[in-house]
Parts: sequence; structure tokens; C-alpha cells
Amino acid sequence: MTIMTKLMSAATGLALTATAAVADPAIIFDLGGKFDKSFNEAAFNGASRWAEETGGTFKEIELQSDAQREQALRRFAESGANPIVMAGFAFGSALSEVAPDYPDTKFAIIDMVVDQPNVRSVVFNEHEGSYLAGIMAANASETGTVSFIGGMDIPLIRRFACGYAQGAKAANADITVISNMTGTTGAAWNDPVKGSELTKAQISQGSDVVYAAAGGTGLGVLQTAADEGILSIGVDSNQNYLHPGKVLTSMLKRVDNAVYKAMLDGTDMETGFNVMDLSNRGVGVALDENNEGLVTYAMLSETYAAADKIISGDIKVHDYMSDESCPALDF
Repeated sequence: MTIMTKLMSAATGLALTATAAVADPAIIFDLGGKFDKSFNEAAFNGASRWAEETGGTFKEIELQSDAQREQALRRFAESGANPIVMAGFAFGSALSEVAPDYPDTKFAIIDMVVDQPNVRSVVFNEHEGSYLAGIMAANASETGTVSFIGGMDIPLIRRFACGYAQGAKAANADITVISNMTGTTGAAWNDPVKGSELTKAQISQGSDVVYAAAGGTGLGVLQTAADEGILSIGVDSNQNYLHPGKVLTSMLKRVDNAVYKAMLDGTDMETGFNVMDLSNRGVGVALDENNEGLVTYAMLSETYAAADKIISGDIKVHDYMSDESCPALDF
């Protein structure tokens, strides 16, 4: 088994964009669009893989505002779409209202738990994958300072930052970890200019490796890091290809697998609480031809060993979502 296998394993309305049969699945993308090269695009890739492998079709919509969430859910449910998949925690409130009204429709929500009998709630142990990214960052850093840029300042994104800081400090107890969030509203997911500004500010503080967990905002982070001659770490999707030789790795969050599995299960989808972590390859780090020149054998060995210990329970990565504190980072 290779290490790659182990670690990666509608502006004016809500028109539905497919002409599929009544029982076809549907997917609703979060703000930022399905081609954000990160979270939403991972979800789209999962749906596309399902369509390619099965010959099926799916309905889809890209939201333009938070106000559209409940309306989109109801329109898909009324049209007979089943199951309906949502990419993002922000659908939680709307789904809690809608799911009881359509007991025969199956729903799958990513990054949020909705306790309804017809809902599959899929969450990820992002702190585990981020811990591995932190180990790699600390090993690659020449200045002894690494950094993190999050999108919207919410506990979920602090979970990424906290795991990253823990991994970095495990690899180098003396390392400095800088952290900034882009904003407090949904706009923080799609502000590459602000991402660039934050990256430059962190570089001025000595950072030479920056990890972005910020949706479309992260594209500005990765671009600026490449332009300024420091390394970056991508997130969710494998973003190594965006700047070959300049992206140290990407923390993979296999949203694509979660969406693919929900659509493949279809109306027989088992509902309830699902966790995707290192043990089932729900998270990991990316190694490919675009970053292989940046990753040393020693770095890889340390990362590989940490992954094994997290899976076995020998390493406990603090989870900010369970306890809103971070022993390795001050927010």
C-alpha cells in the first residue's frame, strides 16, 4: 500500500438546471459556486463521478444568497428529487424545517448534524488531516513561522486551524503559528483579494508556509504565496496543480466521496450520523507529481507515522468542535 493510498485514500431565481426524471438526485451548492476549486467543486466532482459511472443525471443549483436555501430544498423535494444533497453547514436550519415535511425524501447534509429520520449527516475530522498538514508545514519551514488563513470565522474553521497548529508544534515545539480569519459572513468564502492581503501580512511576520481553509478566498492565498516565493497548503480538493512546485500539499476532505456515496445509495440511503476521518480515508494529505519535489522522505515518514498513531489512538488531536479551546493556538 502506497502512502498516497493510505493518506488520501441562479442570480434571478431558482430554476432547476437539469431535466432529469422524477427520482433523480439533486445537489445544492453553497455560496461561492460549484467551481470554487475547493469545497463546492469537490461536491460537484462526486456528483459527476456518480453520473459518469451510472449513466444517471442529477439536478443542481448554485445559491446566490442565504435566503434561497429553504426555497431550493422545497422546490427540489416538490419536483420529486431523491435524495437531495447539500454541500455545507449553513443548510442546517433550513433542512430542519424542510425534512419533516417530506418524510419520503432522503436528504444528505455535509458538515452539519440534523437529527431527522430521513437525513444523513456527514461530518469530517478535519483536525486530523490538518494535523498532518501542520507536520509537513513545520518540516518545510525555514523561518520557523507558519500560518493559517480561514474563511468565515466559525468553530468548524477554527477546527482546521487548531489541528494544523497542533501538528506544526508536534514537529517543532518552537515554531510560531499565525492565524487569521477572512470575515464573519458568507462573503468570507469568496474574497480572494482579502486572502491575498492577509497572506502578505503574514509573510511580513515571517511566515513561509501558509495553509488556507477559505473556499474561493483561498485561491488568492495560494496565488499570492506563489508570487511571493513561499509555500502554500491547499484544502478540500487537491489544489497542488494550481501552482505546481509551490503548493506543499493539500489537506484532502473527501466531500466528493460523501456526495458520490449518497447518490449511489439513492432512495435506499441509510440515514443518521456519519463520520469521515483518517481511518476511512475521509481526510488526508495529497502527494502527486506537482509536489513530489517539495516533500522529503523524512517529512513523509513523520507524516505517515503520525497518521498511523492518530488512527490507532496513540495521538489524540484536540477537536475544537468538541471543546472550543486550542492548546496550540490563541485565536
